[in-house]
Amino acid sequence: MEYGFSEGMAPVRILIADDHEIFRRGLRSLLESHSEWEVCGEAVDGQQAVEQVRELKPDVVVLDITMPRLNGLEAAKVIRHEAPDSKMVILSQHEPRLMKQAALSAGAGAYVTKSEVSRELLTAIEGLIA
Repeated sequence: MEYGFSEGMAPVRILIADDHEIFRRGLRSLLESHSEWEVCGEAVDGQQAVEQVRELKPDVVVLDITMPRLNGLEAAKVIRHEAPDSKMVILSQHEPRLMKQAALSAGAGAYVTKSEVSRELLTAIEGLIA
């Protein structure tokens, strides 16, 4: 599928999953600043993220690691199995050397620390959909 808003191109559809409402709002604002992307849904925990992926079929899923009901790594494994075409970015407050390999092993295509979101998230998503 071609992405973008040119004729015949669909916007990149992104699902955000984070249990902190303020952080989700900030992510939505950051992601929607990219004219060719749209946030198609938000989830407050990993189980809801899995359910929304089934329903909405997003192109990209942005998952926090630390969430109730099903953490981001567990949710990523389920999503990878059930929606292999959805690309995933794992977000965490933990340092990369501790969690990056676990995120990639769970099926994520990128890992971004929350402290670097404003600088690295857009680049990570662009790399996944290229």
